[in-house]
Amino acid sequence: MSDRVKVALYWCASCGGCEEAVVDLAEELIRLSNSLEIVFWPVAVDFKKSDVEAMPDSSIDISFINGGIRLTEHEEVVKLLRRKSKLVVAFGSCAHGGGVPGLANMYSRDEILRYAYIEAPTVINSEGALPKELSGGVGGELELPKVLKLLKPLDEVVDVDFYIPGCAPTPDVIKKSLETLLSGKLPPKGSVLGASSKSLCDECDLNKTKPEKILLKDIKRVHQVRLDLSKCYLSQGVICLGPVTRGGCGTLCVKGGMPCTGCFGPLDNVSDYGARALSFLASVIDYDDEVQAEKFIEEYIPDPVGWFYRYNLPKSLIKGRYQRQGGGVHG
Repeated sequence: MSDRVKVALYWCASCGGCEEAVVDLAEELIRLSNSLEIVFWPVAVDFKKSDVEAMPDSSIDISFINGGIRLTEHEEVVKLLRRKSKLVVAFGSCAHGGGVPGLANMYSRDEILRYAYIEAPTVINSEGALPKELSGGVGGELELPKVLKLLKPLDEVVDVDFYIPGCAPTPDVIKKSLETLLSGKLPPKGSVLGASSKSLCDECDLNKTKPEKILLKDIKRVHQVRLDLSKCYLSQGVICLGPVTRGGCGTLCVKGGMPCTGCFGPLDNVSDYGARALSFLASVIDYDDEVQAEKFIEEYIPDPVGWFYRYNLPKSLIKGRYQRQGGGVHG
């Protein structure tokens, strides 16, 4: 009988970067194999859903689930893993807050499918065919998962014990998180693992160059300015969300010449990351007149949802652009 910790990994609605992040552990992954036994990882090993169904409840020690919940298949599998697991960990930005795929909540389900399969400029679909939940073929009837009306973060579908942030989580964050989970000394339920409880600015080398007070008359995109990589990007008029984003990533983007876009999510006790980011921006806009401030937003922030809710829209208070009919959300 193996005394190794039984682990499951599952991929919902995401780009696959979180799966790659696990592989990025490199030699560390080989070392961990001495203490971990992977019992379900369908993207890498030929496991079936029936294999999990046959397991006793709570027989999996830890399930790491990445991606948002977009399909009925996702709902079904994560509920199964929740029942079979002692601990469930939301792995990465998409499971944590909805991630970039969650921006689709600004559109109805019909709009998304119509664009993806009919209207996109790279699509050739003269018949205007859309995916069917049931379709017949030579091999018999095929059933496809249903697309849900909204993408949901993992904890809106199942109970989540811990969170690992990042798009994708860095190897260092994954390693720290695993060490915590395997230590036998677990932090309080709901804790964010492997990261900092302070903002990214707190660990950024450029923070010492930031003026005491920053006031902006305009905002530049990174392609519009040659950034001085030795000075705070925000002081150069480029939006950096480090002041409102959880630290722990090692400021990798900043070191690479890109401002923080917020993938590590909010600090503790912040219920709406986008609202907090907007509040921060308002504090550095150098306009007292409301009309001028509105013009500033219109001119320099043409996509506020994309800027401030890039990784957290489904987790936010607004969740997306709702279309209501008879009191219910429809897509």
